[in-house]
Amino acid sequence: MTSHDAQLRARTEDLERAVDLAGDRLDPAVAAQVRDAIGGVRERLALGVDHTVVALAGGTGSGKSSLFNRVSRLDFADVGVKRPTTARITACAWSDEATALLDWLEVDAERRITRDGMLDADDESALGGLVLLDLPDHDSIEPAHRAVVDRVLPLVDLLVWVVDPQKYADDALHSGYLQKSAGLEGSMVVVLNQIDTVPESRRASLVEDMDRLLTEDGLTGVYVTTVSARTGEGLDELRDLLEQAVARRSVAASRVAGELDRAGALLLAEIPGDVPWTMSAAVEAEVDGLAAATGLAAVAGQVGAAVRNGYGRPEFSPPQPDAVALSRSRWIERAGRALRPGWRLALDGAVAPAKGITEATVAALSKIPLDTRGPASARPTRRAAWVALAVGVVAGVLAVLGSLGVLDLSGVLVTVCAVVAAVAVLGAVVCFLAVVQVRRTLARRREQQVLASGRGAIERVVQEAMGRPTQDLLDTHRQVRELAQSARDQTPVAPLTGPLRLPTGPDLEASSTGERTTSDGGTARSAP
Repeated sequence: MTSHDAQLRARTEDLERAVDLAGDRLDPAVAAQVRDAIGGVRERLALGVDHTVVALAGGTGSGKSSLFNRVSRLDFADVGVKRPTTARITACAWSDEATALLDWLEVDAERRITRDGMLDADDESALGGLVLLDLPDHDSIEPAHRAVVDRVLPLVDLLVWVVDPQKYADDALHSGYLQKSAGLEGSMVVVLNQIDTVPESRRASLVEDMDRLLTEDGLTGVYVTTVSARTGEGLDELRDLLEQAVARRSVAASRVAGELDRAGALLLAEIPGDVPWTMSAAVEAEVDGLAAATGLAAVAGQVGAAVRNGYGRPEFSPPQPDAVALSRSRWIERAGRALRPGWRLALDGAVAPAKGITEATVAALSKIPLDTRGPASARPTRRAAWVALAVGVVAGVLAVLGSLGVLDLSGVLVTVCAVVAAVAVLGAVVCFLAVVQVRRTLARRREQQVLASGRGAIERVVQEAMGRPTQDLLDTHRQVRELAQSARDQTPVAPLTGPLRLPTGPDLEASSTGERTTSDGGTARSAP
């Protein structure tokens, strides 16, 4: 296996892994097209790229079969009225080892012919390895003819569109085929046949108009040449072009690379690169919403009040169902805003349902302690306050009774009782105030603890029920995109450029030539 083959196989594997990883999140039609491309590429690589498959395609009356005979120098393809109204392909192989390839292309045995250089009078060695196909008319009234064309076109290495001066702008060609071939310019040539029917003065403008139409189709750099199957004008140039394709040996690989590139682009269209998403901000927003739905702040306030007052039994209520459903819907809308429908549907299936989020929230909050007990230090202080108050009351009563003469107390003793009463009452007041302050401090602390624990519990629910499945899906989305990008061709092969001989090898750079006149009088032009 060559390094080029290994690279193509690796790209094929990346593309297949991307499709497998994306699964049913892809548009079924897109997935089917990509898998078809993968299958076709694998079959082509299994057959090797030693042969170069060139197909002559075109509409009715374009002269494909005549051109086939002139290129092959054999009168083998049916021409004009002799051409049967069947959907069969005609093939000429410049190789004795193309049987497996022709079987894969489904060419009937009786519609094949081989050019054996050792037996031919003509020197055909320059085309060794070429497999030339004459396809049915793509615009035939017989649906089977177009079906064959549509089946074979993705399988060929170099596609030669044969058009005539009357129907080169035919919409069936441009909208039906050319506009769908962007990315395959390096594996395509357009031949204006029957150029002998066009005056010399109009040929250059005809080529320019064809080039303009190709540009409008989204194709740049496609080589356009002129030929006459009847007179042989431009035929040497066309054969020279085919010799280039055979000599390069990378044309077959380029076609495979082009198919992978198109399939990768098709897949990338389903996976936008810019998916704006910040997990932390999204989680924070939904924690706020669910905290409000559960009345977290109110419950925390009730705990604080119970600690301050010494009584109360606060508890969490289940979150409001509508609020949970709204939170989930808002989450999916934010996370899936840049995703394609299949991925958004997968996101909706991955995120827990509203009922599940509700149940998880209730379970998480049920584990939050709602401690309404007062401070332990307040009890002895409170007892001391009551004792001091009692002492103060007794001392005060004794002082009053002594001052009234009810009790026989000396003035000093009355004074002492009064002082003791005042000090004891003041101490009791201080103790009671201290207890109140301790309760308030503890109440604030417990309230903050409930708020923090509650938000932490809700955040874990949001992370598990919505955050983690979303991140997993977005990670898969990113991996699929990276694989699809790696499957694309990073160094597109330049298109063929006419009769000038190019260097051979996998990393060819095609030169660009302007409009010129061929040695036999035909006009050819390579698009810039």
